[in-house]
Amino acid sequence: MLKQFKHWLQETLVVTRDSGIQLQLDLATAVLYMEVIRADQQLDPQERKLMQDLLQSEFNLGHSDIQALLQTSEQQAEQAPDLVSFTRVLNQQCGAEQKARIMENLWQLAYADGRLDSHEEHIIRRIADLLYIPHSQFIQAKLKAQD
Repeated sequence: MLKQFKHWLQETLVVTRDSGIQLQLDLATAVLYMEVIRADQQLDPQERKLMQDLLQSEFNLGHSDIQALLQTSEQQAEQAPDLVSFTRVLNQQCGAEQKARIMENLWQLAYADGRLDSHEEHIIRRIADLLYIPHSQFIQAKLKAQD
């Protein structure tokens, strides 16, 4: 019986730890998305809707969880002194494929309102550098989003 309890406790701790890591990834990604849609000083409804859709498809969260994530990411983006703490989480937990997908999503958000603002491009370039995305991949993601 003690052995079963110990096994259950270990599994529960792993699930909780993994859930905590996933929440950090969700929030870090959402903050980076929010930084891009805030970069041109206009929160366009199309950009916000696309961000909601991207978060829904990437993280498979319910509507209320997405709304909470949007609200928290907006607060974090307003208060964050830099992007390093968010990109550090992604660098520690994500592989190259996941980071490439994030890069593509950032470009989609930048183009969601039909135009690319220089501030949006600048913030995406900074994020790409912090995520160690090769320049060729940065350009490929941009071209893909333009299509």
